[in-house]
Amino acid sequence: MSRPKPKVLLDHVNQRTYRSEQVLEANGIYAVFYRGKPINLRTLNNLVSYPGPKYRKVSFSNPGHAHNLAEKLNGLFGCDDFKVHLLTEGPQVDENPNG
Repeated sequence: MSRPKPKVLLDHVNQRTYRSEQVLEANGIYAVFYRGKPINLRTLNNLVSYPGPKYRKVSFSNPGHAHNLAEKLNGLFGCDDFKVHLLTEGPQVDENPNG
């Protein structure tokens, strides 16, 4: 079964490259939480400091990606504390609230 077509809210086509940027409607953001709290996830090499830690995504517009990550983390840490939460609204946060 194929994926349903997304609803396009906005579309911009670069007239030089013909690359299209589309804003698509989503049900919400699916985020992986640990014991009910939001998390960040990073990977690093304990033997060398180069290239430094990499921060991985823990929130997705597709629920399947979030559920796969939660399942992987639960298997890795031998627990069932990683769960997926659906975020649909919240307060607007400005990047620089002080001006």
